[in-house]
Amino acid sequence: MDHVPSDKPESFSFLGRTLGWFIRSENSKFIILILILICFSLFFLDFTYKKYGHFEIEKYKGFYGFYGFLMFTGLILVAKALRYFINQPEDYYGDKSIDREKYPEDQIEKVGHRDV
Repeated sequence: MDHVPSDKPESFSFLGRTLGWFIRSENSKFIILILILICFSLFFLDFTYKKYGHFEIEKYKGFYGFYGFLMFTGLILVAKALRYFINQPEDYYGDKSIDREKYPEDQIEKVGHRDV
């Protein structure tokens, strides 16, 4: 256990530094802005060509963007409602839960957070 990973970005690989850009809090507003611009661009590009849908409603401009947003919002709302039906209390399994087992103290290797 001599190796202690470094938290310094210069010690990361190129991919690690690149992906690390996405998790920094100061970049979140920029990422959201770019996603909003992409969504609006794709919505307005929908007005640039003639559609040939199977159903009449598919021929409306922006239908797929609106329908996708509506269905995704509905999915989130249904998931939130479903949580109340399937949610169990924290001690649902009681004494049968595996984290309730007693382990022999002499067989457990104690490793601190920074020891890995």
